Order: sequence, then C-alpha cells, then structure tokens
Amino acid sequence: MANELWKKGALELAEGIRSQEFSSREVVNAHLDRIDHVNGDLNAIVLVLADDARAGADQADAAVARGDDLGPLHGVPFTIKTNIDVAGQPTTYGIPFFAEALAPSDAVVVERMKGAGAIPLGRTNMPDMGLRVHTDSSLFGRTKNPWQADRTAGGSSGGEGAALASGMSPIGLGNDIGGSLRNPAHACGIAAIKPSLGVIPDTQTYPSQNRPLSAQLMLNQGVMARHIRDVAAGLGILAGAHPGDPLSVPAVITDLEHGQHLKVAVMAEPPGGSTHPEIAAIIRKAGDVLSDAGHDVVEATPPDYEASLLLWCSMLFPDFRDLKDQLDMVMGDGGKQIIEYAIAQFPEMSSLERYVAHEQRDGVARAWQLWFEEFPILLSPTWSQPPFIKDLDISSPEGSMASLELMRPILPGNLLGIPCAVVPGGLAEELPVGVQVIGARYTDFRVLSIAQQIEDALGVITPIDPRP
Repeated sequence: MANELWKKGALELAEGIRSQEFSSREVVNAHLDRIDHVNGDLNAIVLVLADDARAGADQADAAVARGDDLGPLHGVPFTIKTNIDVAGQPTTYGIPFFAEALAPSDAVVVERMKGAGAIPLGRTNMPDMGLRVHTDSSLFGRTKNPWQADRTAGGSSGGEGAALASGMSPIGLGNDIGGSLRNPAHACGIAAIKPSLGVIPDTQTYPSQNRPLSAQLMLNQGVMARHIRDVAAGLGILAGAHPGDPLSVPAVITDLEHGQHLKVAVMAEPPGGSTHPEIAAIIRKAGDVLSDAGHDVVEATPPDYEASLLLWCSMLFPDFRDLKDQLDMVMGDGGKQIIEYAIAQFPEMSSLERYVAHEQRDGVARAWQLWFEEFPILLSPTWSQPPFIKDLDISSPEGSMASLELMRPILPGNLLGIPCAVVPGGLAEELPVGVQVIGARYTDFRVLSIAQQIEDALGVITPIDPRP
C-alpha cells in the first residue's frame, strides 16, 4: 500500500494516519519516493526537506501512539511556494538575489498548517518575483506541465500546481494577485481557492514587510490540492485575523445550507476576447450539473465586466513602472521582458487618473455585490484557452497581449477581493480545463460547496504521470 499513498488526498491521509491504517512515516516516504521518480521531469519542487519531513513524521507517529489530540492534517506532508516564509529557509522569489534570504520565522500560513499537524515537505518553483503567468525562474529554471511538457504549468504558483498534479504533494500553499493560485489549477488539473481579501493573513519578510499598494488591494494567500474538500479544510485552518497583517479580518464565512438551492449565472464566453469552444462547453456542462442538483441556472454576465479587466491593470501596472529600476536589478530576462510589455501596452497614469481608477473600482465592486444578491454564484472559465506553449507571454507584444486576453476571467476576482474557487471540469485539446466558481465577498465556503457538487459529478483528474 505504501507505494500508493501518494495518490491519496490530504484528508484521506490524515484519517489513515489517525486510525493507524498507515503511518505518517510511510506517507512521507511515499511522497519522497514520488519526488525522486517524477520531479526530474517537471522541476516543480526546488528544495526537498527530506530529513526534516521524516523527523516530523516520526514525531507525528509518536503522538498518535500516545493518544494525543491530533490536528485535522496530523502527519500529512505539504508543500510551500518559495515566496512564502519558512523559518531558516531562503524565501527566494525565484531569483538569485534572494537565494540566501533566510526567513527569521514562519509566515502565518505555514505556522497554521504546522499547528494543524501538517509537515513541510518541499518548496515549489515560481517565476521571478511572481510576475509571470508562466513558471520559469532565473534561479531554478522552468517548471513543465505534467500533461504536456511544452505547455505552461501556469503561474505564479506553477511549481505547486505541477507538484500536486503529479502526486508529489497532497496539499500546498500559494498566493494570487493575478490568478496565481487559479492559473496553475486550470493548467495542471487541480483545485484551488483565491479567498476573499483579508480572510487568510498575508505576512512576509522579503522584499519588505510593507506591501506595495497593489498587493494590499489584491494579493491573497491560498490553498491548492487535488480535492475540493482538502482545499476547504485548508481554508478552515488558515482563515482568521492576525496582527501581522493589518488588513486581515475575523470574517464570518458563509457556507451553503443543507438542501439550499441558488440562482447560478453561467458565463461560458466572457466578454473582452475569444473563448475556446471546448472550454465554453465544459463551463455549460458544469452548469448542467448544478441544474440537475436543483439550482436555478441561467446564462448571465456581471455588470462592468470589461471595465474590471482594465481596472485590474490600473491597480497593478503602475507599481511595475514605479518599481522598474529596482526590479531590473534583480529580475531575469523573462521577467524584465514582461514588465517592458506591460509598461509599453499601458501608458503611464497621472495622479488624477490613478485616483479616478480607484474610485471606479469602488463602483464596480458595489455593482457586483448587488448583482450577487440576484445571482449568488457565477460559473466562468478560469482561462478562456487551454494552457499555452511555453514563453508565449514574452514571445512578442502580440503574445503578451494574447496571454493577458486568455487570463481575463481571473482578473475581477483580484480586483474586487471576492472568493474564486477552481475545480477541474474536463479536457480541451487533451489538456485540463478549470471551472471557476465565484461568489460575493465572504461566501468562500459556499463557493467551495458548489465546486464540490461539480467535482462529485465530474470527478478528479489527477494525479497523473508526467507526459512528454
């Protein structure tokens, strides 16, 4: 059995460890063996914590033998994106400049996972400073998509997505300012949630404890796994205010009531660009699943949709321009190129234009919240196209714009701070397609419960062996 443990989900592993069906040591060793077997093909995990993980597993097994109270993920290994602080390890952000930037303490999300009994197993790859939707690090190299090696694994949490999809980890941590949890979920065929802004605390040491404005407005820490119920368990562990993040909140998070049926809007072909017909069909199929479950499913689009896409750019790209000199000193060629394209495609904004953009953001957020009163759930593509061939985003100005166009469905979630879960819905061109489930702010568990209904009907499509 030990050789098959890497195929199980996080909660399934926790239950097996708790019942002594198998040990935490067996679980950790099974995942370390899997890393040895497939990570060379994918370059998803850039630091393996084998000795520490085995020691943690032995401590976990001793706690089970003593009859101690056990956390919900007791003895379960987890992986951590390399821009999240782990005490005594480098928080590299994927660049040589931070290769020796040792974190003095754990980020709150790591601390809370450990508090739930989970065991750090490895650190996962990301693009330089997280500023691409394709994972290629100037420090660690490119992460390959397990489904097709020449396709992107997504970004910026692409190492995490590939590790989960290939069975190297059952659950992991990433973050998201422009789809960075959801992009890899779509590209690799796993599940994830970008929570409501403030639900999960965001703390960091590097490059500064003080976050730029775009991060304060739009960056979220989050959970990735192969199963929605594992994502929901992770959210429950990580949620809650912390003084290290002054914007975090002690929110009451709405769930779906037993037997509750909702009005669900399906937006299979988002405005602002093209949508692959197979992806649109998968989104409608997910809508049919919910209709069969008793929900009132209609086709509808939220207000000011295309305006929200431009406003996201207005929140993020001015930071690129303001910080360009500093970024140019530390970024690799690919990272520098994406910033050049962003700056060239979106001209400099005056102080008045920035002020107006923030005012407009408030108006769009209000319009969406009112819209959610009628349509509590929105089904949407995650990307409007299958995972692209590597480096499309830096291949040319046209390629850069094409990558921005296909990721347009993820941008309103960051702009508006609303919960967005991704669950696999099927395959297009033999590559995974993520169905995005979106709701009003602080309805995170309800969003996940709807995603669970989709997963129950359509199934889980990973782990898989890497393919050429």
